[in-house]
Amino acid sequence: MIMSQNIGQKPESRALSAGNGVRQAWVIALALLMAGPVSATPGGDLETIPIGDYICELPGDATGPAGVRVPAEDFTVVTASSYRAGGAMGSYLLAGDQLTMTGGPLQGKRYKRQSEGFVRKLDEQGNPGDLRCVRAKRNNS
Repeated sequence: MIMSQNIGQKPESRALSAGNGVRQAWVIALALLMAGPVSATPGGDLETIPIGDYICELPGDATGPAGVRVPAEDFTVVTASSYRAGGAMGSYLLAGDQLTMTGGPLQGKRYKRQSEGFVRKLDEQGNPGDLRCVRAKRNNS
């Protein structure tokens, strides 16, 4: 119920029409839908990376293996926002294609998602480096 008061007149009460309230809700909903997608953060929508072991390596050369494993960089995603590395737990944030380790043993390290299950470590300037981490399949540990 809305009360309105005009100077020198008695207060009067008016009930809002139920039809107007429903119509306003539909107009607002339609306007939100037409506005398009909204990013959760400036870096993009918040997402997660697939759960599993991520094996990290540097590129090899033509005279040896295709990759040189760097076990100190390996990590395992254990839940939608947690990982384990070096026997300790940590947390991560994936905004768009930018993966940031926000807590734990890899805190502060940043990666760029190349594709599902494949990230490349970024240097201090945010440029992709040589280190790559790929989600291990059950048959390629």
